[in-house]
Amino acid sequence: MMVGDQIYELCKELFPINRSLTGDGVRETLSILRRELPGLNIMSMPSGSRCFDWTVPKEWNVREAYIVCPNGEKICDFSLNNLHLVGYSIPIHETVDLEVLQEHLHSLPELPDAIPYVTSYYKEKWGFCISQQERDRLKPGSYTVHIDSKLEDGELNYAELLIKGDSDEEIFLSSYICHPSMGNNELSGPTVLTYLTKYIMSMANRRYSYRIVFIPETIGSIVYLSKNLVVMKERIVAGFNLSCVGDNNAYSFLPSRNENTLADRVALHVLQHFVDEFVEYSFADDRGSDERQYCAPGIDLPVCSIMRSKYAEYDEYHTSLDNLDFISAEGLDGAYQAYVKVFDVLESNFTYKINVLCEPQLGSRGLYPQESTKDTWGIVKNMMNICAYADGTKDLVAIADKISIPAWDLIDIVSKFKKSKLLEKV
Repeated sequence: MMVGDQIYELCKELFPINRSLTGDGVRETLSILRRELPGLNIMSMPSGSRCFDWTVPKEWNVREAYIVCPNGEKICDFSLNNLHLVGYSIPIHETVDLEVLQEHLHSLPELPDAIPYVTSYYKEKWGFCISQQERDRLKPGSYTVHIDSKLEDGELNYAELLIKGDSDEEIFLSSYICHPSMGNNELSGPTVLTYLTKYIMSMANRRYSYRIVFIPETIGSIVYLSKNLVVMKERIVAGFNLSCVGDNNAYSFLPSRNENTLADRVALHVLQHFVDEFVEYSFADDRGSDERQYCAPGIDLPVCSIMRSKYAEYDEYHTSLDNLDFISAEGLDGAYQAYVKVFDVLESNFTYKINVLCEPQLGSRGLYPQESTKDTWGIVKNMMNICAYADGTKDLVAIADKISIPAWDLIDIVSKFKKSKLLEKV
């Protein structure tokens, strides 16, 4: 069984839960993630707390919500699909005519069978989301609107896991847990991150420490930064925001605002050598997730993203069509494996300097291949390239980029050179 199968099973378990910025659904989701990651620390911030320019909103929970048609038919039933209710809808129980109801309905004429995902976090109102097909069938008459929700002071919940390495320097990994039942644009991120965390914890002799967070999007990252910015700026050398990593379509890359950080370089390097093709976006045009906060002026963290189909770039985005059929075990596994390569490269990416003048005598050190085969020249060429470019100014990724091969093809050679005292870390 590939890891993607396990990730997909976790997606299936989490899919029905109603998540938003706050509430019981977030706590239930974090509790399940803590079952998978026992060291996960679940924390909270009270409603009304100021975090930079933002205020933590009230907590929102829903018992039930639906509309009853003039003929007695129940539609937009929250219990059947939680996307039917506009996020953060206030409680209401009223009878309205169709003209008034239409002002509170949301649909997508271009996707007539899809239920859209709509929220109103910071303006108190109510609404329902409905497929255009069903909306077109509505007849004039009186409709009973019922929303049994609570919007009250409570708390915003998020979770953190710090994994210690040999160094205090950190790799930062973030994903969000605030969207209801959608596959690629929600569950793929935190579920892939869960299994990447398991991989990181299994690493022997970790060079870096790892800071891993599961947060509500935007307000969650702002809350977390407001509490941890000083230490994050001191320690984080590379970071990745995990979102939209579950489908079988394109791989995508979104750089940091700087666009030339260690995270950017390693992510691009892995994609160039690990996948057949990928779409490269610009931070100037296409940012839309928590990288907006992590890369904001004054924050300036080196955070980028490897994705599959990027948010807002696929038709199913923010609709009921982004479901468990849109993502797959294979798609999830592909993203997982790409990030594993990223971590492996980061852990091995030192700057080296050759310790001899001119080319070293490889044969006397037992490093030259004893038999001449079709592949011998390629091995020797890589050895000579390391000798040529290990001048104390280039790290392993820079050397690999220079000679157009994957950095992981050089790791074994570097290890042998170090044992033979040919290379030293700078």
